[in-house]
Amino acid sequence: MTPAPSIFRPSPRPAPAEPSPGEGAAGRRTLARKIAKLEPREVCYVGLSLYQDYFRLPKSGGAGAKPETIAGARVFVVPNPSGLNASFPGFASKLVWFEALREFVVATQ
Repeated sequence: MTPAPSIFRPSPRPAPAEPSPGEGAAGRRTLARKIAKLEPREVCYVGLSLYQDYFRLPKSGGAGAKPETIAGARVFVVPNPSGLNASFPGFASKLVWFEALREFVVATQ
């Protein structure tokens, strides 16, 4: 099975890998253009490391609302829902962040 490309890794690879600096920069530009075109009020990153990589931060600061914006859209981060996510074990530890996301979105309506 060939893995699908992603916004940060446009070339399929057989195993998860860090994007090259050029791929990461191209992915950030592509995502920023799409967000600017669609004009959402909020953007949600699923996975702390994805948020951290996009903004090139040394640490994510955890899940939740973030101070950054993209093309005017407020940013929120939820943990990766994978069962392999040891930082947020179990369903309940992830659910609280998805509920907080709902409150974040509703607050702007």
